[in-house]
Amino acid sequence: MPLSVPDRLADLPYAHLLRTHTGPLRTDERYDTVHFEGGEYLDQAAGGATFLECAFTGVSLSGAKLRRARFNEVWAQAGRWVACELVESEWQDSAFVGGVLAGVAAHGSALRRVVFRGCKLEAVNLRAAVLRDVVFEDCLLRDVDFGDAKLTDVSFPGSTLEEVRLRGAKLARTDLRGAVALGLTDGPEGLRGALISSPQLLELAPQFAHALGITVQDR
Repeated sequence: MPLSVPDRLADLPYAHLLRTHTGPLRTDERYDTVHFEGGEYLDQAAGGATFLECAFTGVSLSGAKLRRARFNEVWAQAGRWVACELVESEWQDSAFVGGVLAGVAAHGSALRRVVFRGCKLEAVNLRAAVLRDVVFEDCLLRDVDFGDAKLTDVSFPGSTLEEVRLRGAKLARTDLRGAVALGLTDGPEGLRGALISSPQLLELAPQFAHALGITVQDR
């Protein structure tokens, strides 16, 4: 699903099964084919909850506690997830379309076949997370921390990276060639295992030289 995610709720394969959710989120609850539509969930506690074939449209989650929650085939559009705790959460076959994630703690989480499209990710902590088959398409990643994370088959087409940290990350087939800008706070050391383009290499050349202790000085 996530490599070709729909832009409209009606195009979800389970759209006709969705029922509107009412009330607060609950710890260890199982949400199956539920539509969370609009509204604000403030400081909700739903640690260990499971979301299966659910949709979030225009939802604002602020300060939500979702530690170790599981999201399987979840579609989120035009929402705001702010200061949420998603530590050690699991995401599979899911997508964020046109939303904002800010101040999100998601270290130690696992993402597999997940797409972020047209999203803004700011101050997102993904340290020690495991990302496999994840796409950041036309996104802005600012102050995102991938330190000590494992990124396999991850790509960034059309995305802008600003103050992104990769120190200690393990990259395998991580494709940065489509990124619009590579703003890496830790310098190029974290790029081992990544794919970059020739123009990107030239752009990063001063940082590589500095890391190797090379002084470049024209006569």
